[in-house]
Amino acid sequence: MIQPWEKNMLGIIEKAIMAANIGLTPVNNGEVIRINVPPLTEERRHQLVKQVRNEGETAKISIRNSRKWGNDEFKGLLKDGLPEDLEKNAVEEIQQMTHDYTLKVDKVMATKEKDIMTV
Repeated sequence: MIQPWEKNMLGIIEKAIMAANIGLTPVNNGEVIRINVPPLTEERRHQLVKQVRNEGETAKISIRNSRKWGNDEFKGLLKDGLPEDLEKNAVEEIQQMTHDYTLKVDKVMATKEKDIMTV
């Protein structure tokens, strides 16, 4: 139930919910907006799992892009006089952090998929 402070905002809120295209239909009675959330169907659960996987893959891509950026920064510092052994240690540490955070994303995705599919 949504009850805005200003009654003239009801129509705007209702239109925004409809425009969000999230599969919910608002009911405006002039004072509040009610949203009935239907129980999840098997098909909707599979769609949500697919969305979780897409978000997880986006997170992994972001982590890999950060690794590339960090490695490029250290290569630039190497050209500016940073000792090679420090650069290699930094690159190895960045790789380890990338691996650790990728595993964390995988764990969160698996947990969320299990939560979604549990009836």
